[in-house]
Amino acid sequence: MPTEISWLTAFLAGLLGSVHCLGMCGGISGALTLGLPEPVRRSYVRLLPYLLAYNSGRIASYTVAGAFLGLVGNQMAHVVTPHVALTAGRILSGLFMLALGLYIAGWWTGLMGLEKFGAKLWRHMEPLGRGLLPPKGPLQALGLGLVWGWLPCGLVYSALAWSLVSGSALEGARIMLAFGLGTLPMLLAMGTAARWFKQVTRMQRVRQAAGVVILFFGLYMLFAPGAHNHPNADVSGHIHAH
Repeated sequence: MPTEISWLTAFLAGLLGSVHCLGMCGGISGALTLGLPEPVRRSYVRLLPYLLAYNSGRIASYTVAGAFLGLVGNQMAHVVTPHVALTAGRILSGLFMLALGLYIAGWWTGLMGLEKFGAKLWRHMEPLGRGLLPPKGPLQALGLGLVWGWLPCGLVYSALAWSLVSGSALEGARIMLAFGLGTLPMLLAMGTAARWFKQVTRMQRVRQAAGVVILFFGLYMLFAPGAHNHPNADVSGHIHAH
C-alpha cells in the first residue's frame, strides 16, 4: 500500500474513531479546562491556545510512541529474512486495518480489550499530570497533553500496533501523527459545531461507510496481487530502487 494511503487511512481512523472516545476524551478536555479562570473558559478565543496545547501534547506523545514501536519493529525484522519480514508486516498491517474498520463500523469492540495492557503504565503517568493542574499557561497545558497521550485507549493501541509493523521509526511516527491529527477536529469543536459533528459521525450509516473504507484498505493490503512477494520491498511496503 502506498505510504500516502497509509497516512490517509490512519487519519480517517482517528477522525471517525474519535466519536467512540468522545465521552472519555471530551470529559478529560473539560476537566483540564475546569480550573482555568472563568473569563478564559467563557471565551473560545482565549481558551483556544490551551486546547491547542493540550492536543499538541497528546499528539506528540502518540508520535513518540509510534516512532519507538516503529524502531522496535524494524529491529525485530532484522532477525528474519526480508521476504518473511515483508510478508509478516503486510499481514499484520492488513489485520490491524480490518480490526479498525470493524471497530469504527460498530461491528466488533474487541479493541477495547487492549486497554488493560496500558492501565499499569497509566497508574505511573497520571500523578504527573495531576501535579500540573490547574495549568497556569499554555506551556503547562502542553505538559498536561503529553501525559494525556498515554491514557489507555483501545483505538490508540490498535494504531500503535500498526506502527509496530510500519517498517521504520519515521514511518511509525508519521502514522501516529496522522492518526492524532484525525482526532483533533472532534476535540477542538465546541458548541453547535461539536453537536453537529457528533450527530453526523454517530449516524450508523456514516460509521459503517467509514468502516467499510478502512476494511477495503485492509483487504487490499492482504490480498493485492504481488503484495507479499516483491523482492525489493521492505517491511513497510516501500520499493527500493535498483
